[in-house]
Amino acid sequence: MEKLIITAAICGAEVKKEHNQAVPYTIEEIAREAKSAYDAGASIIHLHVREDDGTPTQSKKRFQECIDAIKGVCPDVIIQPSTGGAVGMTDEDRLQSIFVNPKPEFATLDCGSCNFGGDEVFVNTDNTIKNFAQTMLENNIKPEIEVFDKGMIDIAMRVFKKRLLKAPLHFNFVLGVQMSGTIRDLSFMVDSIPSDSTWTGTGIGKTEFKIAAASIIMGGHVRVGFEDNIYIEKGKLAKSNGELVEKVVRIAREFNREIASPDEARKLLYFGS
Repeated sequence: MEKLIITAAICGAEVKKEHNQAVPYTIEEIAREAKSAYDAGASIIHLHVREDDGTPTQSKKRFQECIDAIKGVCPDVIIQPSTGGAVGMTDEDRLQSIFVNPKPEFATLDCGSCNFGGDEVFVNTDNTIKNFAQTMLENNIKPEIEVFDKGMIDIAMRVFKKRLLKAPLHFNFVLGVQMSGTIRDLSFMVDSIPSDSTWTGTGIGKTEFKIAAASIIMGGHVRVGFEDNIYIEKGKLAKSNGELVEKVVRIAREFNREIASPDEARKLLYFGS
């Protein structure tokens, strides 16, 4: 079985210090949490950025500062900027994150709209998806296709047929938001993508480690982090992103999955192909 690629989603755009004091806002805090995850075994840092007061931003300047700080403490890590941003941002705002120097190897591509609870809707029109895919293709950035339900896989495949995505595709199945986070659902998603694709399983909230364990056993990869879950176990807040990654590493060892380094992850994900 392939080595396991662990992605750490270190802060997201919604979770706050009032939920867990370890959630990073400042450049220094973001670098600290990235290093804690990297030292524990993460080869990819999925990156949102915040202003010092915690306000989500897609500012190119802020992304550049945070990426430079992360690279200063873990030079070989893969940094995956989010083009999702936060609910209500424009497409132009959201794309700022990929125009840093040097351009990222990897970035997220959300392939559908999603209900985030209450009145919050994360909007991705067909034109938004095609425009983001085209921009990444032109800039030689590999997309991670973010899907929250089966319909988003179908949308991604339509974009692929328009030659705006290149094989082999890489998917991230985000379960526990719009689609329930069960092993049945994960299996259905895996069976719905091209056989040469790679994939990552992401469980939100209480589903995080259940989806992580299933992904490890099924030969996929894993994402954890404060964006998705702030607890190391029921009722106990995680002290750092590194602590969440360490738990995934322990689970992987139980099933004899070795952990991929950043350079090994690059090869497994076909960067530069």
